Amino acid sequence: MLRKNDEIPVTIERFGGEMGIAHLEGMTLFVQGALPGETVLARAQKVDKTHAFLKTLQVISPSPDRTAPPCPYYEKCGGCVCQHMTYEASLQMKRERVRDALGRIGGLDIQVSPVIGMDDPWRYRNKTALPVGGEKGAPQIGFFAPRSHRIIDVDGCLIARKESDEASAVLRQWMEKFAVPPYCEETRKGLVRHIMSRVSREGKVMAVVVATGTLPHERELTAMLRVRVPGLASLYLNINKRGDNVILGPESRLLFGEERLRDTLCGLSYFLSPQSFFQINPVQTEKLYRTALDFAQLSGGETVCDLYCGAGTISLLLARRAKKVIGVEIVPQAIRDAEENARANGVTNAEFFAAPAEELLPKLIAQGLRPDVIVLDPPRKGCEPAVLSAIAQAAPRRVVYVSCDPATLARDAKLLCASGFRPEACQPVDMFCWTGHIETVLSLSQQKPDDVIQVGIDLDDMDITPAESKASYGEIKDYVFQHTGLKVSCLYIAQVKAKNGIIERACYNKPKSEGNRIPQCPPEKEKAIEDALKHFQMIS
Repeated sequence: MLRKNDEIPVTIERFGGEMGIAHLEGMTLFVQGALPGETVLARAQKVDKTHAFLKTLQVISPSPDRTAPPCPYYEKCGGCVCQHMTYEASLQMKRERVRDALGRIGGLDIQVSPVIGMDDPWRYRNKTALPVGGEKGAPQIGFFAPRSHRIIDVDGCLIARKESDEASAVLRQWMEKFAVPPYCEETRKGLVRHIMSRVSREGKVMAVVVATGTLPHERELTAMLRVRVPGLASLYLNINKRGDNVILGPESRLLFGEERLRDTLCGLSYFLSPQSFFQINPVQTEKLYRTALDFAQLSGGETVCDLYCGAGTISLLLARRAKKVIGVEIVPQAIRDAEENARANGVTNAEFFAAPAEELLPKLIAQGLRPDVIVLDPPRKGCEPAVLSAIAQAAPRRVVYVSCDPATLARDAKLLCASGFRPEACQPVDMFCWTGHIETVLSLSQQKPDDVIQVGIDLDDMDITPAESKASYGEIKDYVFQHTGLKVSCLYIAQVKAKNGIIERACYNKPKSEGNRIPQCPPEKEKAIEDALKHFQMIS
């Protein structure tokens, strides 16, 4: 019987996410840092009746796909998870992840194409947001360790643009020279919270200091950046006094340079503010969007809805091939950016609305809108049931779903298929090289009218409240167990939701009788639940 801290040799059978999968006496073992075909010595960290999570201690028989991580922070940093394997092996791992989710969760029988990789999968990231901690005069600037808020201090990142490293180095020097106090999450005291930078394809840099108030020695900081970062286009101060983990606050003040950063994508120009959403890997984004355009099969006469359109990056490309495009995004600043981007590129057949897709789309459909094609690019949590229900009612000829999470893609695709669609093509694209994330484009087409089954989706049955779109309690439990081995109750989840300001329809914290004592969520389970809420983008 396997117990916690036992050290055992195991032979890895296949990938399970970025972990290796093995079996022992009917128990499934998830082994961190192990590759298929390898025999490793591993230590059990979490053990349940049917599952166990282990960490590789020694590779006894290495796979030909194993390689030495080039990053000196790889073993400590929580960003990359694939640098111990070849790039080709990481692409295969991600393809298997998509295939497993679509089959196991979605019940879809579809061929998943090989992942479209990157010719040079390094130095691609055009935006970084680094947390700041440490002490006055000795700041720590880097990335969080896995499943924690402990900062790993780094002096560079191999997947970020070099200009971002240069900007971070100057800001570190400025904080050290002038003893600028870093922010402390525990005490909520201090000044500098994050250092963010955007880098255009031409090497122009927008630097953003996220702080709780005004900065000392602003002129000195500006002068230092202008000398050490030749491509500096602008410097912003963003004020964030919130007590949560949201990176940017509502107020941004330009300290130097241009208000917007200009960047290009697929031959179009985009103007970006500190709050703008823009894909972080422009080379792979062009491949992703071309795939989405190909899947849409536009001939020039179609009306297209682009839901969760952000700053209009996909919308403007669709507008080149469609009669009309309607873009919907909940963030007003993003819609302002989309409208300005449309004007800058001479696009006149795209209309944008700042509204939640789950509220606006049903209204438009009820008013008679019948789009020929609907393009979806939702956040990690996937689509609201109201969106899927409206799509089923509209019955467009084709749905093109762009997703950054195979699990929520599979969940939503299952509902769409139950509403009369069938999957046609699936193409993963490696947007986030060396990390565990994967972008996927799934094309679904409308079946013949006689084959359509109308399905009503009840929001209460889906455990969705009007205030927040969220994963179900079951999905949160599954995520926590898969990543930590901990079992959490609905009561504990409700308590953590309430602590983070998520309003529940019913008060799960009340005991069944007034004399009962309410058990409180232990700290380690609270942390695990918060990680799950962040994964599903219910909190930041």
